[in-house]
Amino acid sequence: MGIYLKSRRSIRNFSLQKVETKKIKQMLDIARYAASGCNSQPVQWLVVYDENVVRRLAELTVDWMSYLCENKDPMSAVLLSLKAAWDHGIDPVCWNAPHILIAHIPEKHPSAPIDSIIALTHFDIAAPAFGIGTCWAGLLTYAAQSWKPLQDMLALPQGRVISYAMVFGYPQYKTRRIPRRNPSKIVWM
Repeated sequence: MGIYLKSRRSIRNFSLQKVETKKIKQMLDIARYAASGCNSQPVQWLVVYDENVVRRLAELTVDWMSYLCENKDPMSAVLLSLKAAWDHGIDPVCWNAPHILIAHIPEKHPSAPIDSIIALTHFDIAAPAFGIGTCWAGLLTYAAQSWKPLQDMLALPQGRVISYAMVFGYPQYKTRRIPRRNPSKIVWM
């Protein structure tokens, strides 16, 4: 189990092959067993299966990035290089993944933000056992939390908000080694 967990990698190169819906349902079934505050199970899922919709969501995220850059947002320094990558045919939002998984939660639920991260982590950890790679989609998440055109496209049910997004698909390449990590900093009391 330790080797399996240590081997987990973010995948940023995906094959064009779609993941079978049966396989996605199996991974989501594992994720539903994730811990949640008071066993409230507040997490619901939006699976973006169509690659054209994935591409459109990435485009809307780039529009959000452009807006922030034009308005001199503090994130502009980082976003300018990501936008330049997009302009040169590189997708730094969804990494050309065929699918997106979006965890959405009740707007005012105290434990739901953490509950959704725990559930997404279950999906993330289960995915390699199914031959699937994942990558946490921070840019898409941040854009969807504030950019109205993106929120309109996602059309989440009333009273629910995006918690976090993850892109996934079959990896284009196999990874073989455990990534290097800094030693843990631990304080004992």
